[in-house]
Amino acid sequence: MNGAVVHCAAMSSIVLPSPLHLRCAVQALHAGQVIAYPTEAVWGLGCNPFDEAAVRRLLALKQRSEAKGLIIIAADTRQILPWLAGLTDSQRDTVLSTWPGPFTWVVPAPAAPEWLRGKHPSLAVRVSAHPGVQALCRAWGGPLVSTSANLSGKSPARNTLELRRQFGDGLGYILPGRLGGDPKPSEIRDAVSGVVLRAR
Repeated sequence: MNGAVVHCAAMSSIVLPSPLHLRCAVQALHAGQVIAYPTEAVWGLGCNPFDEAAVRRLLALKQRSEAKGLIIIAADTRQILPWLAGLTDSQRDTVLSTWPGPFTWVVPAPAAPEWLRGKHPSLAVRVSAHPGVQALCRAWGGPLVSTSANLSGKSPARNTLELRRQFGDGLGYILPGRLGGDPKPSEIRDAVSGVVLRAR
């Protein structure tokens, strides 16, 4: 419980991105570019999940295998509900009860584009509690790809200097802001089996 209180306090102190910064980020997304933005624990890379070229650009930038699949992040449950259609009512209620928060759920999504789910018949989804991420997804008008901002095998960036060291001029835009203060990335669970795939 104490950890949750600290987490909430850290989130409430985050200043939202300005309308100008959000417009710049959205313009970069519409142009098919990869952007970076602060999340709860580390900096993340994002792009339009429905733009295959943009997703492949992100994977190449990160040097990540497409087979691994990606996470989709959203501002609220409304933005993510279409991805939960393959769950039972009970499974969906369990997932929704954890959001917004540091819980990523792997859900059945055989119809999702292969460039998002990789070699899996499923997709990882999350509703963020980070005010900046929520503002970004709302300004964009839907969910975004979210993956830690690091070259494969390296530690995720925790400041803009590390971002620039790893990615140089490869990013279309860096959304200003602060990390949420979480020491670890989100927990990942299988929504059907309940198995923990990545513990916090």
